[in-house]
Amino acid sequence: MAEEYSKLSFEDAIARLEAVVRELEGGGLSLEKALELFAEGIELSRVCSKNLAAAEQRIAILTRDEGGAAVLKEIDSLPGAGEGKGCGF
Repeated sequence: MAEEYSKLSFEDAIARLEAVVRELEGGGLSLEKALELFAEGIELSRVCSKNLAAAEQRIAILTRDEGGAAVLKEIDSLPGAGEGKGCGF
């Protein structure tokens, strides 16, 4: 199952995770089905986290230095980076 989910895009994985959560919240499931969905949700959550971590590593912002030359600046080196602002995470 994990290999199947690892091929999903972030958008597809989060959409499926949202569907799993809705189904679990809806109730009326057998214990076995609820556990199956819970396990699927955990795996999808891991895929989403992995995709976000990979994207975070690639994020850089194009800026200009004092001389006007274009430079790449890693997002972690910006003021306020890592303070949990912006995305709501």
